[in-house]
Amino acid sequence: QVQLVESGGGLVQPGGSPRLSCACRYSRSTININAMGWYRQAPGKQRELVATITTGGSTNYADSVKGRFTISRDSAKNTMYLQMNSLKPDDTAVYYCQADAIWVNSRTMNTYWGQGIQVTVSS
Repeated sequence: QVQLVESGGGLVQPGGSPRLSCACRYSRSTININAMGWYRQAPGKQRELVATITTGGSTNYADSVKGRFTISRDSAKNTMYLQMNSLKPDDTAVYYCQADAIWVNSRTMNTYWGQGIQVTVSS
């Protein structure tokens, strides 16, 4: 089992720079997480990729957030972050933390999701 808990959302003014956090709790003896990411879903729209990061530190960003958002990980705290800069109203969405995990014994890969956190960009 993998538990993901997001925090840091809320109401933000345009141009603001909040930081989202995702605390990841899992059994290190049975699960190996090799990639994590942030997704978002705006009202009436499909869930879309925001950014991903691998264990090796490779990152990938959606075109809509390149140059504005930064994804990072703190392995000691088992926490992933999304630094959001120059926010626009179009960034308003529920943001979800995601993790791809491999069970050590079976080598079976599963995807886990947090419950999501609301980010509203409005003046």
